Amino acid sequence: MDPSIAAPEFRRSLVARYDLAGPRYTSYPTANHFHPSFGAGDYRCAVAQSNAEPIPRELSLYVHVPFCASPCFYCGCTRLITRSRGQAEAYLQRLETEIALQGSLYARDRLARQVHFGGGTPTFLSIDEIARAMAALGRAFRLDASATREFAIEIDPRTVDPAALPALAELGFNRASFGIQDFDPAVQAAVNRIQPFELTRDVMAAARAAGFGSLNVDLIYGLPRQSPDGFAATLDRVLELAPDRIAAYGYAHLPALFRAQRRIDAAELPDAATRLGLLELTVRRLVDAGYVYIGMDHFARPDDGLARALVEGRLRRNFQGYTAHGDVDIVGMGLSAISAVGDAYAQNAKTLGDCYGAIDSGRLPVARGIWLDADDVRRRALIERLLCQGRIDFAAFDAEFDTFFVRDFAVELAALAPLAADGLVEIDRRGISITPVGRLLMRVPAMAFDARLRAARAAAARADDPAAATPRFSKVV
Repeated sequence: MDPSIAAPEFRRSLVARYDLAGPRYTSYPTANHFHPSFGAGDYRCAVAQSNAEPIPRELSLYVHVPFCASPCFYCGCTRLITRSRGQAEAYLQRLETEIALQGSLYARDRLARQVHFGGGTPTFLSIDEIARAMAALGRAFRLDASATREFAIEIDPRTVDPAALPALAELGFNRASFGIQDFDPAVQAAVNRIQPFELTRDVMAAARAAGFGSLNVDLIYGLPRQSPDGFAATLDRVLELAPDRIAAYGYAHLPALFRAQRRIDAAELPDAATRLGLLELTVRRLVDAGYVYIGMDHFARPDDGLARALVEGRLRRNFQGYTAHGDVDIVGMGLSAISAVGDAYAQNAKTLGDCYGAIDSGRLPVARGIWLDADDVRRRALIERLLCQGRIDFAAFDAEFDTFFVRDFAVELAALAPLAADGLVEIDRRGISITPVGRLLMRVPAMAFDARLRAARAAAARADDPAAATPRFSKVV
């Protein structure tokens, strides 16, 4: 069996040894390398270049809704806590303007096959407000109306009446993601997210009845008060729900960066051994239940498009995670949203004041970004292939990028040698493959090709500042 498809092999000693801090590689270069010298003018230039390509890419539209009615203490997303409906109206007015500004830049014949509403809590908005946002997208872009479209929305079951799901389907949404994290009441109390199983079950059932074709649920292991028995019960209940996809993330406790996490009692977090046990339990339980391990934190049913893309070698990775339709330009709208257009990334302002100020002046709220140079483009492809296909074919890569791999990436091959000795990767004259043992740790070999991370670590070593080497990064498992 192709090692990129085989179920991961859990070896506790190796997982513990290589559980390092590192990027998730939803982009390369990673967002900590974006800089404010890249502005709206650069972004417009990137769009113009993309429009001028012989066959312009399709579009993926991302809309960020930052509001939440209450804080989940584990959260590290860009979100604003409020119960004020006026906040939503003010935000929506600016969002409609930003959508129009963005749409004016793109050639009208470029199809938007994907739409994703993320947050925060997109369902903080009323159905009428979501309809307004969708109408604005429809005026500005050519939205796909076919059955193959992927229009997704993140749903907090605590904020949605099941009777509202048909209205969301009428707006074009056919995919939904539901935050669960853990069904254990003690864990829910510790993270300030009380969400009974029955509530989640009813909303998911309503989504299926309304015609949603793909349902995802999010889980987190490593939260306070979690135990193997408690999380096993959560996994059993999740399997009762039979989602098409499951994302099981490791909790990253970074209270210095995320204020809400300071409300978590660190003494209640699982110790390292228990945390690894929770991961092992999750992988084995989901694989035994028939889910395909896609990579990193993601699992899917064998008939799901993500699993088929893995088998067929079409899997890609971007800011929405793994996707079967990755060869697109991403247009990010809303607070902190990131666009990925051609060989450039652009991120919106992270405060309402800066975002509103730009939009009210008729400008896109681009606050920072980066142009990729030729080396970045090559390394982005290398890292994505490791994370999505689990292998790199030297001859194919050399032909595509005009390289001589064993010479041009000799430093990286040397860095992979210890991983090969431990059985995480196999290296021969044809290429590099991640083994079943290495699948849970695939971010580690990917980091070997991250020249910017290597430079940051070297600078930190010279400055005798180890903490500066891996800023803002979670552990790989």
